[in-house]
Amino acid sequence: MPIKILIVDDHSVVRQGLRMFLSLDPELEVIGEANNGQEAIELVKKLQPDVVLMDLLMPVMDGITATQRIRQEYPDSEVIALTSVLEDASVVNAVRAGAIGYLLKDTQADELCRAIKAAAAGQVQLSPRAAERLMREIRAPESPEKLTDRETEVLRLLALGKANKEIASAMHISETTVKTHVSNILMKLGVPSRTQAALYAVRIGLVTQ
Repeated sequence: MPIKILIVDDHSVVRQGLRMFLSLDPELEVIGEANNGQEAIELVKKLQPDVVLMDLLMPVMDGITATQRIRQEYPDSEVIALTSVLEDASVVNAVRAGAIGYLLKDTQADELCRAIKAAAAGQVQLSPRAAERLMREIRAPESPEKLTDRETEVLRLLALGKANKEIASAMHISETTVKTHVSNILMKLGVPSRTQAALYAVRIGLVTQ
């Protein structure tokens, strides 16, 4: 089954360009387009995409607000922020809202395809520089609920950039069980995304970047 993608951008030429080169990859399928955050939420509900490519600066509802709503209401859809803006506040706010990735619009097509596949697999990829920037701004959860040993191991592997399938293989459990553990981890830590959970793992010394 191809990975289902929703493109959210207020510029039609950007949406057309993305749709055109993503369609060249047989593992990816663009199932819808939205030109603002409000439309995005409605289409996520209707189409249930695996990955949402989310612009941040849009009319009606911006991408950060939309990302937060989508991650709260439809947690099975991962969000990648795709923007022309590289500012600390934008990066931090997008990740705080629940984005699993943050890419610039000048990203090469093959890199974007790889990032979409990684996001669909539940894979957190944090470069040391991005992690350092985010670590300064995103505080660790206050008094998080204690994780079980199994959840702690899932979190460690997740923070090391392992995909759900790799975690399942390493722990001899099913991918469905991995997803259940991840949901419990996010709930216990009180964070909306795997990225923030991974940052927490780095902060407490569970893994080193």
